[in-house]
Amino acid sequence: MKITKEEVLHVADLARLELDEESIDTFVGQLGTILEYVDTLNHVDTKDVKPTSHAIFLTNAFRADEPAGHLERDKALANAPEEEAGSFLVPKVVG
Repeated sequence: MKITKEEVLHVADLARLELDEESIDTFVGQLGTILEYVDTLNHVDTKDVKPTSHAIFLTNAFRADEPAGHLERDKALANAPEEEAGSFLVPKVVG
């Protein structure tokens, strides 16, 4: 598929890119090559290939949600930079 200089300029305008004349010529060639390759993919026989959304089959990778013990307050506050009355003390974030 051939791409024109005007199409490159249109895409550059949509992307708010300023291109010099040399870059425009470079992109015409490069985009043309890419589109030709994509066009060859349209000729590949995919009649017996099932549609997929991912290259490999995945199952849920999450662990089971099982109840567990909680962290004791003293251990949770052990590395806190500041604490007050058994709670984390943090800088004020709202004016």
